[in-house]
Amino acid sequence: MTPQHTRQRSPQKTDLSKTFGNLTPNAGAINRQQAKDAAGNAFRKPSLRFIPLGGLEEVGKNMSIIEYGNDIIVIDMGFMFPNEDMPGIDYVIPDVSYLAENKEKIRGVIITHGHLDHTGAIPYLYDKIGSPQIYSAPMTVGLIKKRLEEFGMENRVKISTIIPGEEILQLGVFKIETFRLNHNVPDSFGLSITTPEGILVYATDWKFDHTPADGKPTDFSKLAELGGQGVKALFSDSTNAEKPGHTISEKEVEDSLFKLVENAKGRVIMATFASLISRIQQIINVSKKMNRKVAFSGRSMIANVEVAANLKALIIPPDTMIDVADIDKYPNERVTIVCTGSQGEERSALTRIAAGEHRQIKIKKGDTVILSSSPIPGNERSVSEVMDNLFREGARVIYQKLFDVHTSGHAYQEDLKLMIGLIKPEFFIPIHGERHKLMIHAQIAADVGIPEENILVSDNGQIIEFVGGKGSVTNKRVPASYVMVDGLGVGDVGNIVLRDRKAMAADGIFVIIVTVNHQTGQVVTSPDIISRGFIYMRENENLVHKARAEIKRLFAQHSTDKKARGDWALIKTKIREELGDFLYKETERRPMVIPVVIEV
Repeated sequence: MTPQHTRQRSPQKTDLSKTFGNLTPNAGAINRQQAKDAAGNAFRKPSLRFIPLGGLEEVGKNMSIIEYGNDIIVIDMGFMFPNEDMPGIDYVIPDVSYLAENKEKIRGVIITHGHLDHTGAIPYLYDKIGSPQIYSAPMTVGLIKKRLEEFGMENRVKISTIIPGEEILQLGVFKIETFRLNHNVPDSFGLSITTPEGILVYATDWKFDHTPADGKPTDFSKLAELGGQGVKALFSDSTNAEKPGHTISEKEVEDSLFKLVENAKGRVIMATFASLISRIQQIINVSKKMNRKVAFSGRSMIANVEVAANLKALIIPPDTMIDVADIDKYPNERVTIVCTGSQGEERSALTRIAAGEHRQIKIKKGDTVILSSSPIPGNERSVSEVMDNLFREGARVIYQKLFDVHTSGHAYQEDLKLMIGLIKPEFFIPIHGERHKLMIHAQIAADVGIPEENILVSDNGQIIEFVGGKGSVTNKRVPASYVMVDGLGVGDVGNIVLRDRKAMAADGIFVIIVTVNHQTGQVVTSPDIISRGFIYMRENENLVHKARAEIKRLFAQHSTDKKARGDWALIKTKIREELGDFLYKETERRPMVIPVVIEV
């Protein structure tokens, strides 16, 4: 804690003097009450506040605030991929208006692990919240720095490396300890945050795995120790709250992969997330045992492998890795290719391979393609199309429903119960998941003995407060709307633009261009019409002629109206509405009508 932070938190004597300075001994009851209220406010203990900016109503854009008085810490800064209702949008990031207004209070940002739904918004939000110090583990720091290079920000973002389980941070009033958790990327950790209201345990994106790929299981002794200290509140991952039992161990997945690779007659092509370092390690291990060379394809895959290998978070045996351009120099049965595209992403390596558009990799009959992931909701159709193309080219395709080639990085119900049992929190707050998953997790907590009144479920932006030993979900909110990234634009595409995009996608546009005499206001030439996504004009000449006649009639009617004469904005509005009605009667479709008036 720095002296500056202490000064910011201490009540100032001069402020109290100003408050009471105009009160006289003869002041009436109103002034006496004002003095009492002012004194109470001056010495009132601040509340401890948890403010989720994302991650509580969706999968992605995880970002949370812990606030006490003049001190704020931020946990994670992630983005979310757009859903089908967001045409043209690249990413969705959290609304940080509240942090921008209070950036002088931010003591630091802690990033729990390296996945983009927890790190991806850093390049877009870092400057907006005052360029605070970021803290994370070595692997996560490496992935963040690699991504910052794409934005030219690698030399101006302040990042400190911490070793999970070994270091303590003092950020304002908050003492923060980290403890090792298993996920499917190395160096994931949870947080123990000591606050004036008690200890908070924050555990996002975790599972219990006794045989993880990196050989470093969860620090159960630390969890038990925290449970013995008395925890005020546990914040816990709800992603798989619907799934009974325990999460499958990474060891079981590696055993399944070994059987598949052992029986493969030709090349093995495995598609997975570029950040799924544990799965990449497993396929390297299996390929080494089967005397196969490993090549990587996909820009993000190659970048992440480079970072992980340099940090020894990924162990690649000598003479195992080859360049993808050299795969044809080896027999098919001695080649493994690891690539991006397990979600059917457009232009990803696997999608290009399936479509026959990859420069170095063409599907051969006898290839075995393994999709080592589960489709993210909304991606099912894209994944299915890629699989169909692979089958069509003669590949054998293995996916989760056929074989255990993937396991989640998130805890199932029995592990969620064990976490609560180890921590023994007074209050429980489910995080990381849509509302229905939060509620299912809340019921799990109730089933294992957490009183219902101590289970706090909130929405993005809704503040949870702890004061005087009590905790509650308040009606106070901060802005937490979607901020959309489209190309170089951040936040400049809102609901109105999205509505227009959806309207154009659904019904097309109908542009009319009318040239009028500036002096007389009369139409000079026949109106030009441009139709996109509505009708093909050459095949609908009758409708086009009718529309031109209707445009002339409407324009003549409204341009001679005394109220509208010369007011082109009003005339265009009336024509837009009435021509829209005309087109609907003719086609039962309602395109976006855009009138353009050119004066000559």
